[in-house]
Amino acid sequence: MVTERLNTPPNEATLRERNIERWRRRSRAVRVLRVAAPGLIAVIVLSLAGLVAFNALKPGAEPTQETNQPIRLMNPRFVGRDDKGRAFVVTAASATRDAQDYQKVYLDHPALVLDEQGPDPTRLVAKQGVFHENSGKLEVSGGVRMSSSQGAFETAASQFDTKTGELVGSGPVQGSGALGQIDAKSYGVYDKGERMVFQGGVHTRLNPKK
Repeated sequence: MVTERLNTPPNEATLRERNIERWRRRSRAVRVLRVAAPGLIAVIVLSLAGLVAFNALKPGAEPTQETNQPIRLMNPRFVGRDDKGRAFVVTAASATRDAQDYQKVYLDHPALVLDEQGPDPTRLVAKQGVFHENSGKLEVSGGVRMSSSQGAFETAASQFDTKTGELVGSGPVQGSGALGQIDAKSYGVYDKGERMVFQGGVHTRLNPKK
């Protein structure tokens, strides 16, 4: 004989106990959230505040050493023409561009040749110099020596304007040429080298005619 077990519906007391148990579980979860939520929020707020403070106090990125390193050139060569059409060439043993002013170039043992292919080229050498590419001016100092067909002169410092072709020197200058010797405090070369002006305590010694 086969008997069937019938599932009888739970009575009212059982349903009540189940509902009470579910309510208790929900109550415990709510209590846990009420306790943990403020702490979690506080942790998030503190983390954000710390991140903001860290970014505010963090120093900006410093430029790399390579960025600050000046550009060094070996055997540089600058060419051009003045406003009279004469070609000039500026060379040096080495050159270093200023890290703050890219147009300023420091030259080691610079040499200038003006109108090399012309009838009377002018040559200028020195121990050091600065070439300003934006203005086209060459400043040289230290054992400055200028030579042309008119003679040779030595001075402490000179400035050559590649745009006008004018050459001026400051400080004591001594020179000698076909006519004799001359000492002065400054000099200037103008009009394509055809005119030389000496100023300040000028002393000359003329060579006697043969």
